[in-house]
Amino acid sequence: TRYKKMRGFNTFQPQGFDAFGLPAENYAIKHGIHPAISTKQNVDTMRKQLHSIGAMYDWSNEVNTSKPDYYKWTQWLFLELFNNNLAYQKEATVNWDPIDQTVLANEQVLPDGTSERSGGVVVQKALKQWFFKITNYADELLDFNELDWPEKTVLMQKHWIGKSNGAEIDFNIDGNNEILTVFTTRPDTLFGCSYMVLSPEHPIVISIMSSNPEIKSYCDAASKKNDLERSELSKDKSGVFSGLYAINPANNSKIPIWIADYVLMSYGTGAIMAVPGHDQRDFEFAKKYNIPIIKVVDDGNDISIDEEAFTESGVAVNSDFLNGLNTDNAKSKMIE
Repeated sequence: TRYKKMRGFNTFQPQGFDAFGLPAENYAIKHGIHPAISTKQNVDTMRKQLHSIGAMYDWSNEVNTSKPDYYKWTQWLFLELFNNNLAYQKEATVNWDPIDQTVLANEQVLPDGTSERSGGVVVQKALKQWFFKITNYADELLDFNELDWPEKTVLMQKHWIGKSNGAEIDFNIDGNNEILTVFTTRPDTLFGCSYMVLSPEHPIVISIMSSNPEIKSYCDAASKKNDLERSELSKDKSGVFSGLYAINPANNSKIPIWIADYVLMSYGTGAIMAVPGHDQRDFEFAKKYNIPIIKVVDDGNDISIDEEAFTESGVAVNSDFLNGLNTDNAKSKMIE
């Protein structure tokens, strides 16, 4: 901007200071000074430094997020969203610093799982917090027809929105009135579901944890890992049997319910139907714990699933009324 300005262009570049967050609070606590005072001092210093290097900002349009004339608009916007049913509260898992009693961003958790601020061991904790219903606009955000965006950016946005097409399936728990609901993009593989997996934070797990030391120990260990660590595809799969069984609604077979940290409460329903013949993570877990692996999709050449899962589309086999249907038609038939 400075270069263009000195070449005679009519330029506009405002400057701003974003100081309304945990770092400003931490600094104030560390130095025993009110954050309003320390933030002003820091802004004054930065402004002086920018002047001294010849920065040509339009200071008449300066923005400061910690001033009421700025944050009154973030408050106004929140109220607009709230009044239009676009802001809501629910419980979700967060990084919790037990010493400072505060939520941390992933960037504030050191590689050894401790807080960069307090040094305490960070745990995963369910807390009620505010969310915006951006999912209401997911289809609009996936329409790139009139946007000239780089392919990389389009792929990032698609991944971020993470739209999945599939079905919700209810599983009864044997000898229990509870129902487990899962979301799956492959309802055509239901006949191959040989076990279920719950997130350590699932309400059913929490209800049985206190009476089972093994489950409690496993869940405590899981709480010390963040979502990235837990969902790492190459990590060794671990789990613990819940002692409960579910009923597969496709064939009424009784299947074990396991607890494993690779299932996240923040994704889907916190419960999955495991089809080890056709999902690699489920396959590795089933191999480790000697759980049956059933082939219900074939490539037409009697493909083997002894060494790895077959995760592609194909033709339904060992699936009763779906047999012979291709994957797309089998999905539609199962949903119907």
